[in-house]
This record gives sequence, C-alpha cells and structure tokens, in this order.
Amino acid sequence: MTGLEWLEAASYLVTIVGLPFAIAVYLIDQRRERQNEEEAIFLRLSDEYAAFMRLVIDNADLRLLSPGDGDDLSEEQRERKQALFAILVALFERAYVLVYEEGMSRQQARLWQSWTDYMQEWCRRPDFRAALPGLLHGEDPDFVTVIEGIAAEAAMAR
Repeated sequence: MTGLEWLEAASYLVTIVGLPFAIAVYLIDQRRERQNEEEAIFLRLSDEYAAFMRLVIDNADLRLLSPGDGDDLSEEQRERKQALFAILVALFERAYVLVYEEGMSRQQARLWQSWTDYMQEWCRRPDFRAALPGLLHGEDPDFVTVIEGIAAEAAMAR
C-alpha cells in the first residue's frame, strides 16, 4: 500500500467511526446542557419563592402563614395582602411559562410538581381563592386554566 492509499483508508476509518462518535458526543453534551438550563431555571424560581416567603414573614401581621381569612385586617393590611397575592400569582405564572410543557420529561415533571404543590397549598386558603379571579386578568390563558382548576379542586376538598 502506498502512502496515499493509507491516507485514504484512514479517512474512511475516521468517517465510519469518528463522525458517529462526534455526533453522539454532541447530542449527549446538548442534553446535559438542556438539563443544566432547566435546573438553573428551577433554582432561580425557587430563589424567587424564597424571597416571596421572606416578604410573607416580614408582613407577619397579615397572618399569611396561619389558617383563616383574616377578616379583621385594616384597609392598609388588606392592600398589602392583595399586593403579596399579586406577587405570588405572577411567580406562579412565571413558573408555569418556564417549567410546564406538554409531554414533559420525568425530570421536568418532577420540577413542575413542586410548583403544583405550592399552588395547591395557597389555593386551600379561602382568602387566596377569593382574590384569585381579580389577579388573573391579563395572565397567560393556559396558566389561568391550570390555577383555576387547582383552586376549584381545593374549594371542593373543603
């Protein structure tokens, strides 16, 4: 075999073995990158929920962490409570838009379930459910359908 024939045989070998290997490495890297992005989104949203909970603690006089609807709140307290509910609904919508997909992978479904749990927890509160219709104007229609369904289930369970 001449040097040229060796080079030609080597190029065939690279084409047959190297190209599929490179494609496989690329696809694996893309999947890993997509998972990292999903986890980063989830962590960012979790940080936002933690910041919201700090707001709830800072406004302990609104009794958002205890059961009951707080009928004895002042007008100023009711306004702050409504503002906190608006922040919470915006956070839920952001989570829906960024995390929820039809036909989610197991990992995505796991991440979404934690947000469903948060929504269910808040929808169990009669005061949150009562405020919800006014807070959903202009929100993503699919999100509205989801959270209204969760709220309806919570109301039926009571």
